[in-house]
Amino acid sequence: MFKAVLIANRGEIAARIARTCKRMGIRTVAVYSEADEGAPHTQIADEAYLIGPAHVTKSYLNAERILEVAREAGVDAIHPGYGLLSENSDFVHAVEAAGIAFIGPRAEVMELMGDKARAREFAQKAGVPVVPGSDGVVADEDAAVALAETIGYPLLVKASAGGGGIGMNLAKNEKKLRKAVQASVRRAESAFGDPSFYLERYIENPRHIEIQVLADTHGNAIHLFERECSVQRRHQKVIEEAPSPLVARHEGLRERMCEAALALVRASEYVNAGTVEFIADEAGNFYFIEMNTRLQVEHPVTEMIAGLDLVEWQLRVAAGEELTIAQDALTIDGHAIECRIYAENPEKMFMPAPGTITTFKAPTGEGVRLDSGVDADREVTPYYDPLIAKLIVHAPDRPAAIAKMKSALTEMEIGGLTTNLSMHIELMDDADFQSGNIHTGWLEKR
Repeated sequence: MFKAVLIANRGEIAARIARTCKRMGIRTVAVYSEADEGAPHTQIADEAYLIGPAHVTKSYLNAERILEVAREAGVDAIHPGYGLLSENSDFVHAVEAAGIAFIGPRAEVMELMGDKARAREFAQKAGVPVVPGSDGVVADEDAAVALAETIGYPLLVKASAGGGGIGMNLAKNEKKLRKAVQASVRRAESAFGDPSFYLERYIENPRHIEIQVLADTHGNAIHLFERECSVQRRHQKVIEEAPSPLVARHEGLRERMCEAALALVRASEYVNAGTVEFIADEAGNFYFIEMNTRLQVEHPVTEMIAGLDLVEWQLRVAAGEELTIAQDALTIDGHAIECRIYAENPEKMFMPAPGTITTFKAPTGEGVRLDSGVDADREVTPYYDPLIAKLIVHAPDRPAAIAKMKSALTEMEIGGLTTNLSMHIELMDDADFQSGNIHTGWLEKR
């Protein structure tokens, strides 16, 4: 096992990784920007190093500086967390060239799955169902219009290098398709430096369901069941739960989705933790969207129902250990829900609302978990994602989990800035949410 791990991230995920490392007796090294001086993740770690100014390009995305700290601190592995450098294959190559282990998949698989058009083609060849659409990237606007005659409207124009809904636009006819292509190309060029795009048929009121997978270097691969992440705003998840209310309605759907995810894992020779994302319709048809080659923000709900620590297994797999968890030994224990608590204003299109936290009271109790990277008097700055904390609950079934989540949300206090806390409390009482009748556009339409 590793003796020292540098955590190339910040906030709640850096704190969460540090806790598991410390439990395993691994020395932890945190990094921080000038804006994060004194942040909880720097206090939990054994050592902390300043890596630059607040802007992420000069600190948390500064791979050269992070590697400099890794060498100075004498670590033998780097955990990237999620976001930032976690899916940057150039960073993986640089880490490995420095003789340090990267806690994640191989760079080659990361590159394959990072190109959404290539990943779609690869999944199709692996026998994984994909949404009807173009074969790979589309050459230009006219080619898109010609293809649309075959695929049919409505269509989604998606950035090949995209993620998080960036560069994704809906088109219901030729005129709107041309505008959607132009908008996607502009957004993809500015966000990713890659204007390439592809087409997919638009699925009405889709559900977002993803499968957690784990694979080692010895050829073993398992799934850890599904999560449903259909409550979203701006194409980004706000509430996640496991297991999925939709999957529970269709006999055999879980098995089919999990087997499809594992088929992709085997075909790509994937190693470490990853997530295969699908959209599904109410009839139980499901289609591959993408594979995230890292730990997910919402991984705690899987940990709660599966009874294991995903970060611990990421470390063990990266260190060359063999998975000792047999697929048939895994069962779903109860139901878990996660609410993302953001500094944002739901009344103003969920716009970020940075500010200073004056009071911070965390809920407690059996089956209640709070993953947070802030405390009282800590500023939520405009430089980073305004996520304050993730509140996770675990109960014997979904109704009990919803009741427990409402109670925990009510107990939680965050003063000094605007948050979406009250929105979450309201959603726990919503009849559609309680009955599981949700989709990815539900929150913004209600």
